[in-house]
Amino acid sequence: MTPPIFDAAFIARLDDLFRWRRDVRHFDTRPIPERDLQDLIATVAFAPSVGNAQPWRIIRIRSPALRDRLAEHVDTASHAAADRIADPARRAHYSTLKLHGLREAPEILAVFNALDPLAGHGLGRATIAETLRDSTVTAIHTLWLAAHARGYGLGWVSILNADAVTALLDVPATWSFVALLCLGTPLASSDIPELERRDWQAREPLADRLFER
Repeated sequence: MTPPIFDAAFIARLDDLFRWRRDVRHFDTRPIPERDLQDLIATVAFAPSVGNAQPWRIIRIRSPALRDRLAEHVDTASHAAADRIADPARRAHYSTLKLHGLREAPEILAVFNALDPLAGHGLGRATIAETLRDSTVTAIHTLWLAAHARGYGLGWVSILNADAVTALLDVPATWSFVALLCLGTPLASSDIPELERRDWQAREPLADRLFER
């Protein structure tokens, strides 16, 4: 098969995709057509992984009761996180932020990492076991970009207790929790990330994070 040519126009559009990708918290409740959802999840298979181990394990949350328990857990964790913010003004600001879309997003996915998958036969991870988790995170980013390119949005819910979520989902002991994801159609799009628009944290210069040796 002849490889495609990625011309200047494609590269410009790809750069737009990177710039416009967002961590979405505000979702339209309309369901994602099943074909679209399956196409999205299929893109995960194209993500790079150490030794081609493909360590990602994805759970689609279908139970309304389980969704409610996850949302309640995240709300509790968020309140506890607020209590740990020493500055009163920053704490008050935190309380105004919407930090997840677990109740509104039409799809909730939990992503785990297999700790010792047979696939890959150990290649590339004998000295740095974290490469498996790195592979799973890369798969999530692949899904994130694919979703945005198709008009959907993804939100990564991080204010939670990983052990508690793992217990709720009753997964094998050989799986390690990585992410709880909300997936659906964003209520709105913006060229500025929400946390920057809400004066929580602006994007800082890349030059401050680029070093040479």
